Amino acid sequence: MTERALTAETVELLQTMIQNACVNDGTRESGEETRNADTLQHFMEGAGLDVQRFEAVEGRASIVARIEGSDPDAPSLCLMGHTDVVPVSPDGWSRDPFGGELVRNDDGVEEVWGRGAIDMLNLTSSMAVAFRDLARSGFRPKGDLIYFGVADEEAGGTWGAEWMFEHHPEAIDADYCLTELGGWSTVDDHGHRHVTVNVGEKGLAWRRLRVSGTPGHGSMPFGADNALVKAAEVVRRLSEYRPNPRLGPTWTGFVDSLSIPAELKSAMLDPERVYDAISTLPVPQARMCHALTHTTISPNVAEGGQKTNVIPDTVDIEVDIRTVPGTSYDDVKAMLDDALGDLAPHVDVTDLQVGVATESPTDNDLWDTISKRTQIVYPDATLVPGLVVGGTDARFYRQRGRVAYGAGLFSPSMDFATFGNRFHGHDERIDVESLALATEFWIGISKDLVG
Repeated sequence: MTERALTAETVELLQTMIQNACVNDGTRESGEETRNADTLQHFMEGAGLDVQRFEAVEGRASIVARIEGSDPDAPSLCLMGHTDVVPVSPDGWSRDPFGGELVRNDDGVEEVWGRGAIDMLNLTSSMAVAFRDLARSGFRPKGDLIYFGVADEEAGGTWGAEWMFEHHPEAIDADYCLTELGGWSTVDDHGHRHVTVNVGEKGLAWRRLRVSGTPGHGSMPFGADNALVKAAEVVRRLSEYRPNPRLGPTWTGFVDSLSIPAELKSAMLDPERVYDAISTLPVPQARMCHALTHTTISPNVAEGGQKTNVIPDTVDIEVDIRTVPGTSYDDVKAMLDDALGDLAPHVDVTDLQVGVATESPTDNDLWDTISKRTQIVYPDATLVPGLVVGGTDARFYRQRGRVAYGAGLFSPSMDFATFGNRFHGHDERIDVESLALATEFWIGISKDLVG
């Protein structure tokens, strides 16, 4: 098909997937990804592809399609896109968040609007269109090419990628995997373009901290052993604690791509000065830079107390801890003990969710292929290895020794600030040019890597 026709297919498929409103609020019953699974299955079967369907929980379906390779020893590639989206606050939107409208903005740029347009239905749909086009064209690769439309990414993959690897690994395992979070670009002061490909992501070390006290009557608080008062101090200490930075090659590449003064760059590469240097940046940029260089500790939920006139004896605090690569379980324990100080004996710590940070190397054929296909659109562009500060399903591949990247290819208008503002934000949308670039990107990579 022509590039224009493929782009039209991607736009239409993206619109439908947005309209299916597969909203994952973290509960077992949410998501209803079966709607997007139905859409993708119908789309793939229209090209004569056999589609496998897997349903960990009723309504939480994932689909897998495969173009089998001729050489069992050749490398295989999985194009993985999740089908669920996060909830919305409709009052903050200028348009229906599930309308999937195609809108021409004031600058004449066509954009598809809706929840998931950035995260990550744009890639899920463009991957599907690329995969189907290859199948229709009679593409017969040496290595297997797999399409994986997966449920439940937005809540950690329990009913999606994690479940699939536990129950049906043969359906989705591949030497290489491409999925979300990458592809935006920046141009430095010398006019050189840097395109981010995320090669790793931080680990999860979520903890529940139970703070204990002694119950009593609220009318006599003097000298009371109030668990809530102690919990407030625990929260304060956690929020002010500064773990040591970790400045590796990924951070160095990121700093080199920034258009900032040389002295600031020097400070951001110095472990003794990086925290203060980051503090001088605009808040949105500072948040990202801090998360890229530090294990972060964020107390986000507190529950306790029974009644207004009863001094509480127990308060639970749930803490979101994200670890930089190289941080062990014992390291997290040591950080918490250090942060809590003399309060540590009064706090019982239990695990909520634990997963090590993961990284893939860049000295391989997939990295070289991404670089080649990126430079077709952006000649002489440099790939910058990045780190995802949240979580993606790529980690399930990396944990098995596979190479997995968060990649993509966007139009020049999609820089990091634009991407970040729309990700999980109000008025989420993607320009049609980016959809066109991504579709051709997946086709080219597939042909080069497994063809």
